Amino acid sequence: MVFHPPVAIVAKAGDAGKYKVGLPVWNMIVRGFMSGAYIAMGGALATVCSTGVMATDVALRSGFASAGMAQFMLGAVFPVGLIITIMTGAELFTGDAMLAPMAAFIHKVSWGAVLNLWLWVYVGNLIGSVVFAYIMAYGPCVSFDAAGTATLTAFGVRAIGIATAKTSYVGGMALWSVFVKGIGCNWLVNLAVLLGICADDAIGKIVGIWFPIFAFVATGFEHSVANMYFIPTGIFCTGLDPTKAVDTVNWVAMWTNNLIPVTLGNIVGGMLFVGIIYWVAFRKEIAALK
Repeated sequence: MVFHPPVAIVAKAGDAGKYKVGLPVWNMIVRGFMSGAYIAMGGALATVCSTGVMATDVALRSGFASAGMAQFMLGAVFPVGLIITIMTGAELFTGDAMLAPMAAFIHKVSWGAVLNLWLWVYVGNLIGSVVFAYIMAYGPCVSFDAAGTATLTAFGVRAIGIATAKTSYVGGMALWSVFVKGIGCNWLVNLAVLLGICADDAIGKIVGIWFPIFAFVATGFEHSVANMYFIPTGIFCTGLDPTKAVDTVNWVAMWTNNLIPVTLGNIVGGMLFVGIIYWVAFRKEIAALK
């Protein structure tokens, strides 16, 4: 395996950001759509694999399940989405929250170009995530009888449970909490992005990406693009079975109770805690590389 030194990783991150902000808008949206769908695939797998691994009284007494084990299962399989994104050249808003500002610092690209990339990739991520949420909700999350009556599967019930938890942030301190979770998430996500740049071979990239993503998901941090999948899946599932409806699982609460504060937290986590800090730490060495 070939690993690049830290200064080279930071320089490569700036080069990647410069390339990304130069893409035409249609390409940003298309690549964003792909990444939104890929992250949703990881979310769908995490939902399925964690179904039934809950901290119920019976499960706890039997020793076969716990809240920690459910989080472990979520984290263990979710990284597939970012692995596919990075290795196929798709565009993820949370990664661009670090890469685009790094390009602004190193290559002096305009902040208008940074914001333009963020906007269109975010739109593409949203579309891709919602499309895959629909596929999942009307696929593995439900079964239909001959009359067309829908019955949610265990995966559909789990999807509603996840969406309920993610839209339960109501009130000032709750919103502050979800904002902070967004910071922690994208701090780890962008460390995964840097580790993905670190190695030249496929196995090295996969291993480097997997561990930080496992850490953020298992810990319980909040990722805006993942939530673009988790919450719509819950909304679609409650539409299929209104008896499972929850007050906060709706399109308005998705934004006010989750996506807006999480997105802001993701920007801070990626741009400040990775992009700015690493630029300050290595700017003299990066200048010497030119």
